[in-house]
Amino acid sequence: MSHGGTRAHLAAPGLPPLVHAAAQSAAAQGFEQSCLPEHGRLLALLAGGIGPGAIGETGTGGGVGLAWLASRAAPGARLVSVERDAALAAEAEALFADRPGVRVLTGDWTELAAYGPFDLLALDGGGQGKGTEPPLDVERWLRPGGLVVIDDFTPSAQWPPVYEGRPDLARLHWLRHPRLLATELPLTPTAATIVARLMPG
Repeated sequence: MSHGGTRAHLAAPGLPPLVHAAAQSAAAQGFEQSCLPEHGRLLALLAGGIGPGAIGETGTGGGVGLAWLASRAAPGARLVSVERDAALAAEAEALFADRPGVRVLTGDWTELAAYGPFDLLALDGGGQGKGTEPPLDVERWLRPGGLVVIDDFTPSAQWPPVYEGRPDLARLHWLRHPRLLATELPLTPTAATIVARLMPG
């Protein structure tokens, strides 16, 4: 999630209709922490490249990120997103009611594991390893060759990367993971995303 992401979507031209509807719904609920449009386009690009696979998302929020994923997912793809806020989850469920391949769950992010393993996993509401929370186990959550996407990092021009004056342990976990081929993509001057693929054991 990104502060001001909903407003950025409302001002962005050329959005897919489902994304525009999700941004309007998020704004109506006062939810401002949708992903940035730049991150949404990356999600759409990745979703369009995995074929009829399984896509998971932690942290549905207002449904904007899920809308990007659904707007470019291949026919037959299965999308499951989980949101702990019951009101947000209910609104998102209504938003995607006519999308048979999309399911929104209400609950803790860990409940999403039962619907994996995933070909593409977007971590926006748990599992990233930020703060005191441990990161999820990618070997349990991803299929071999599967992708994981983690947003809301601040670009760092030094190595090891730092955040608030300290080594960014969450970012280092993903970039140094022995089973992942990972890279950091700067999307805006103030926002970066990590994309990683689970390599064969």
